[in-house]
Formats: sequence, structure tokens, C-alpha cells
Amino acid sequence: MPNNSKIRNTEIIEKVSKPSAIPYANVIRGFFEEVTQLTRFTFRFFSEVFKPPYEFSEFLRQCYLIGYKSFPLVAITGFILGLVMTIQSRPTLAEFGATSWLPAMVSVSIIRELGPAITSLIFAGKVGSGIGAELASMKVTEQIDAMEVSGMNPFKYIVITRVLATSLMLPVLVIAGDAISMYGAYIGVNLQGTVSFHLFFLKVFESLDFSDVFPAVIKTIFFGFAIGLIGCYKGYNAKNGTEGVGVAANAAVVLGSLSIFILDMIAVQLTSFFI
Repeated sequence: MPNNSKIRNTEIIEKVSKPSAIPYANVIRGFFEEVTQLTRFTFRFFSEVFKPPYEFSEFLRQCYLIGYKSFPLVAITGFILGLVMTIQSRPTLAEFGATSWLPAMVSVSIIRELGPAITSLIFAGKVGSGIGAELASMKVTEQIDAMEVSGMNPFKYIVITRVLATSLMLPVLVIAGDAISMYGAYIGVNLQGTVSFHLFFLKVFESLDFSDVFPAVIKTIFFGFAIGLIGCYKGYNAKNGTEGVGVAANAAVVLGSLSIFILDMIAVQLTSFFI
């Protein structure tokens, strides 16, 4: 007869040695809880955005802080993007004797995809992290609770104004960044040749169509909305004291950048389907 104690010990060792499925279950449950909370946060935004009172002064202040303060970084990034892309593309086109197509190729690439994507990622890194850290610090220092006690609506004053500002300012920054990128491309073309300003931009506008510009601008509205909403959500629901400020800022950048790629993929599919 086998020893029952040895059998039980063997079963216990096998159970302990097997990897537990509980951590994976917690990760999956945490993911769905996060998605649910973000969805509720989004529905709350749309339920309160049209209700008075309207915080126009705070909205304009956020437009200034988010848009105007971000313009230098966007301008530098756009100029370098156009310059570097032109310099890198010229040797390949020169092998086929197609350097005359350089303005058209660079303009279409930047206007359609690179300009909106790169500018949005820069925007997510600067503005998304700033919103997440600012609201998280307000949360952990109980400033939001103090606003609620005083009779204000902190969600409308803090969240709605920032999300609307990011949704409005990002398309403006993308348009400005694309224009500066084109000027950087013009400088890049003239580093190894001589092309007049009028001829360069004539080739640029000949290659662009309404179907290139309009979808690129429209999708940046959704990029800005996602960046602002995620930054506000992470900051508004921050926990664990001052440690939560860094966590909220980091999560706002990561999830905001990820949402840009996901929305961009959806936008490309819709554009190719309808246009």
C-alpha cells in the first residue's frame, strides 16, 4: 500500500510548483476595470460639456497654456522633420533621376502622416504629462475636494476646459508644424541645389489634394481629445499620495501615445475605405 502522507506531499509540491493563474486574472480584471472607469469618465464629460455654467475664461487660459506654450517645441520639431526627411530622401530619388519629385514626396508624407503623428506624440509628451501631474497634485493635496465643498463643479472647471483646449489646439499646432516642416524641406532642397521659393511651393501644392489635408486635420481633433481626456482621467483619479503624481504623469504619456497609434490606424482604414 502506498504511503498516503507521501502522496499528499507530492500533490502539494506539484501545486506549489505550478504557476498560479491568479496574477493573470488580476491583470485582466484590472484592465477591464480601467476601461470601464475611463468609459464612465468619458460619458460624464459628454453629459456635462453642454450644461451651464461655461468656464470661458479658464478655457481661453488653457488654450494659451496648451497651444501657445507648446508652439516653440512643435516648431523646432517640424523644422527638423522637414529638413531631415528631405536630406535623407534626396539620394534615393537621385539614383532614379527623380529629384524633381522631392517636394511632392516630402509634402505628401508630412501632411498625410508624419506631421500629425509626430506633432501629436510631442504634444502627448508635453501636455499630457503636464495635465496628469497637475491634476494629480491637486487631487492628493485635496484641492479638488475643497472646490467641491465650496460649491464649485471641479469636473467642469478642471477637466472639460482642458479637454476642449487640447481638442482645439492640437489641430492648430499640426497645421503650423506642417507649414514649418515645408519650410524646413525647402531649406533641405537648397542645401544641394538651387530651387526658388515659388517653384518649390508650386510643386508642393500641385501634389496635395483635399483628401490629403482634410482627413489629416480631422483626426488630430480626436488625437487631442484622447490626450486631454486620458491626462485628466489619470490625474483626476490619482491615488497613493505624492507617488501618484509621477504615476499619473507617466500613465498619461504612455496611454496617450498608445491611443494616438490606435486612432491613427483606424483613421487610415476609414480614409482608404471612403476616399
